[in-house]
Formats: sequence, C-alpha cells, structure tokens
Amino acid sequence: TTGPEETKRRRKLPSVIILTKMSFPGMAVQRTWHLIDASSQTVGRLATVVAPILRGKHKPTFRPNGDCGDHVVIINADKVHLSGNKWKDKMYRWHTGYPGGLKERPARDMLERKPTEILKKAILGMLNRNNLRTSYMEPRLHIFAGPKHHHEAQLPKGTEPLPVHPRQRRGTFHYGMGPQYKYSNTTFQQGGKPVPSQSLNNDLN
Repeated sequence: TTGPEETKRRRKLPSVIILTKMSFPGMAVQRTWHLIDASSQTVGRLATVVAPILRGKHKPTFRPNGDCGDHVVIINADKVHLSGNKWKDKMYRWHTGYPGGLKERPARDMLERKPTEILKKAILGMLNRNNLRTSYMEPRLHIFAGPKHHHEAQLPKGTEPLPVHPRQRRGTFHYGMGPQYKYSNTTFQQGGKPVPSQSLNNDLN
C-alpha cells in the first residue's frame, strides 16, 4: 500500500521525456524511372552508377534502412565492356547443391548464354545482402539485352539515357536530382499521382 508520503515523493520525481524518431511516410517517397544505355560502358563503372540509384542515395530523403530507391532500365546489356583479359580470365562460379556440383563459366560464355547476368551480378554485388535488396531493389532493376524494353509507358520514345560514367569522378559531376545533372526526363510518383519532374526539381533546388 502507498501512503500519502509515498505519493508526494513520486510527484516530485522528474518527468521522463520520450523521444520518438519519425520516418518518412509513403507519400514522401518519390520514385522515377531512369534509362541507361550500356553500350561500350565498363561493367564495374556502370554498376557504381546504378547501385546508388537503386538505394536512393541521390535523394535528400535517403535512409539506409528504408526503401527509397528508383527504377532503372538498362538496354544493350550485351554490348558492355570489360577491361584487360577479363572476358577470358573472369569466371562465374556457382554450386548445384549436389556433391561435385561446382560449376564455372568464363565471362565470354556468360555473355553468349545469359548476357544480362553480367551486369546483374555486378550491380547486386554492390548491395548489401538483406531483405531490402531481394524484395525491393532487385525487382526495380530491369536489364535488357537489346535496344528495346517493355516499359514504354514509363519511358516513352525520346527519353534520353543517363550520361556515360566518366573515367574519373572529379569536379561537380554527380548523378543527382535537378536539370543541371541531366537527370531522366520522367515523372515522379507521389501518392499515386504523377508529378512533373521539372517542377519537383525546382522545388528541391
């Protein structure tokens, strides 16, 4: 039982302030579609461009534990470039799960059989192996071997692809938002309604 003295003592105790961390709601996450032409581009340098876009690191609302990335459509994946003798020396290995089931395939054979797997493995290898990669980022990566893709509704004819990755990142070059960065001229999705990218970029800048 608590008496009047115990009650007075409890009233004099300082109040505890509970701090809550607010996350961005779903309507604040804006997604767009980006077109990339992989013709004559080095696999590793191109992967360093696509991986941050899938994570959403180019956005001011980026959170490492949140799903805030964009869609990326890559065409001409069968025309990528590997430096040196990697077409012959680079090996892709996997295991079937049975005894003695270790398989390997050089990069040139992989390009002939599955041309999209070279870029896919390079890009996904730069992302952490967690639920965000398997459930959210990987489905937003669309790779096609030829110049045609199946996303004309989001990327109509006349959409310019992202600029080619420079050999050295220097100066003010950045794959960020805004017309000065030559971002994809597509629309953002906010709350189920398309928002023009030009007006949104002006608001962000």
